[in-house]
Amino acid sequence: MNDITTDELKKRMDEGEKLNIYDVREQYEYEEFNIGAVLIPLGDLPSRLAELEHLKNEEIILHCRSGKRSGQAKMFMLEYGFANVRNLIGGMVDWQEKFS
Repeated sequence: MNDITTDELKKRMDEGEKLNIYDVREQYEYEEFNIGAVLIPLGDLPSRLAELEHLKNEEIILHCRSGKRSGQAKMFMLEYGFANVRNLIGGMVDWQEKFS
């Protein structure tokens, strides 16, 4: 599955689309700025995969600060059978540059 741009995600959010968005940053980063995603820090992801099991065949959008950690999370989830995982290109750095 192709990754997603901040422009595409913002448009879909503004349209009120129901999305499965997960933030893989750390708690302090989330508290500084977030877009309302569910927080699952990258280090916690392996032990929390069961929470996402019901979304195995649905689109899941992952983001972090710049796209690196969420890219790692995407690869991890694909290895565990998640079929439709997308990484937010540029992460919150790009989001804040464009929309804040």
